Amino acid sequence: MKYYPVFLNLKNKKTVVIGGGTVAERKTRTLAKAGATVKIISPSLTHNLRILSRRGKLTHIKRSYKKKDTKEAFLVIAATSSPRTNTTIARNAEFLVNVVDTPSEGNFIAPSIVRRGQLTIAISTEGASPAISKAIRKEIEQLYGRDFALYLKFAESVRRKAMNKITALRKRERFLKSLASERIFKALRNKGFRAVSETVSASLDKF
Repeated sequence: MKYYPVFLNLKNKKTVVIGGGTVAERKTRTLAKAGATVKIISPSLTHNLRILSRRGKLTHIKRSYKKKDTKEAFLVIAATSSPRTNTTIARNAEFLVNVVDTPSEGNFIAPSIVRRGQLTIAISTEGASPAISKAIRKEIEQLYGRDFALYLKFAESVRRKAMNKITALRKRERFLKSLASERIFKALRNKGFRAVSETVSASLDKF
């Protein structure tokens, strides 16, 4: 295994993106959604990045990269159009750094992601084939639709209720395991969230 899989808590963490193109835009959106404090170093920005800057979602330093830019940054994204500059950024970064065109020069890679509410599924081929990662992501998107996002939030509340209501330990464990059964997942895909939530609620009411 070349990479250790992990989900990072980036809330209020200092992150720096070097570059202002479409790849930098995609990376920046993901970082901002994760609650990171994002600074972009680039002479120019895409239209959407300029909008995010005006809205205060990021800080834009309008110039080319300097060595001091990554000082004390928790996470750095090297996304310039210059391979040489990206290599320099990777060498100067103090902690986590991702180089978008040549991931091997950094110390982490960003996986393909499927998001369904609180459900996040990350797919990686360890850089062997981004195209295969993308294809697998599309398959997973078909398997886990919007109903799974609704169900996960519902299951969270049901679990809290079950912890209080079902006092017998074994019965409670069986009920909680049933929330993630193959039968439930199949019903979500075939019947939808509403039908499944009604069935689960009725089952909990029996206790």
